[in-house]
Amino acid sequence: MPRLPTSAGRRVPRDLHPVAWWIWALALGTAASRTTNPLLLFLVLAVLGYVVTARRTEAPWARGFKYYLWLALTVVAIRVTFRCIFATGITPHDHMLFSLPHLPTPAWYAGIQIGGPVSLEATLSAATDGLRLACLLCCIGAANTLANPKRALRVLPGALYELGVAVTVSLSVAPQLVQSVQRVVRARRLRAGRSKGIRALRSIVVPVLEDALERSLHLAAAMDSRGYGRAGTATRASRRITGALMLLGMTGLCAGMYGLLDGTAPAALGLPALAVGSALCAGGLLLGGRRVRRTSYRPDPWRLAEWGVAACGLVAATLLCVTVGYDATDLNPSLSPLTWPGLPPVPVAALLLAGLAGVIAPPPGRPAAPAALPGPRTAAEAGTDRTPTEVTQ
Repeated sequence: MPRLPTSAGRRVPRDLHPVAWWIWALALGTAASRTTNPLLLFLVLAVLGYVVTARRTEAPWARGFKYYLWLALTVVAIRVTFRCIFATGITPHDHMLFSLPHLPTPAWYAGIQIGGPVSLEATLSAATDGLRLACLLCCIGAANTLANPKRALRVLPGALYELGVAVTVSLSVAPQLVQSVQRVVRARRLRAGRSKGIRALRSIVVPVLEDALERSLHLAAAMDSRGYGRAGTATRASRRITGALMLLGMTGLCAGMYGLLDGTAPAALGLPALAVGSALCAGGLLLGGRRVRRTSYRPDPWRLAEWGVAACGLVAATLLCVTVGYDATDLNPSLSPLTWPGLPPVPVAALLLAGLAGVIAPPPGRPAAPAALPGPRTAAEAGTDRTPTEVTQ
């Protein structure tokens, strides 16, 4: 039988490895944290929106990226509002927009000024800082939208199983809340709910909280039935040695990173402390992984597409961290005096390269269609189901 040319010229739809999406999103967040240029930050948001729109799945929680955008907008508004109320950093050369009523403060609170003049430079500075934080939130939201955090739990080492479960549960809170809100809003529409705005808040929040409590109880029961937190065959001495190795290793990693970032630190706090800490952590992971044995059913493959998506994010973060080929002031333009920020070619190319993840990643897998229920059969069709004995009779 000849093969059907249904997949000719097209890539087979499949879900990308969740770790690849998290590496891409965290790397893009690192790139966004290096700049306060509003044009580059808006480009980061555009890249996130394109990749999420092109490669999100059909899961209900995958439609929640707009909620992260609203949260990002709220963060920017709060940052600007606080900067206007607590007026600080105002110079005589600033362009004044308006003035708020000044509230006198006691002597022990004299360092904080409530109210007063609000300048354009201070407002723009608060807006750019808030926009950078908004980009970081949207990067985490994109990772939650594109990747299922429960699938990422499979690739963690056995020693980090408990920590991985805790992180997975915490990362699943936002997608589950989005799914609960969508379900409650859909139910209200079916019941012809007429209240909108603030009035509808009570009829939405209470069912969402009830659903969150019910999910927590089901999760606790499922974890208890699967033996979560069991010690296995590990002895008390083995568990203590594992904890000591991990604690000392994390301390060495922190000391090593501090020594590398601080030029005035002793030389022993640099690469030596980092190497010792990495070795201790590796020993703790190997020793602790013996007491947790897991099998994986249909493990997620790591193929060329995963390498490409992760590389797009890592290259973008590297180009914005090394500041090669452009001036560092282009990433953080000055607001005094006010000038229009520029678009350095290298950072723009780096962020556009991160957007190629939406092209490199394969199309997401579609959920299987439910089987159609059998309809009513005619008398002729029913007659064909008879046995030879029934026909002769």
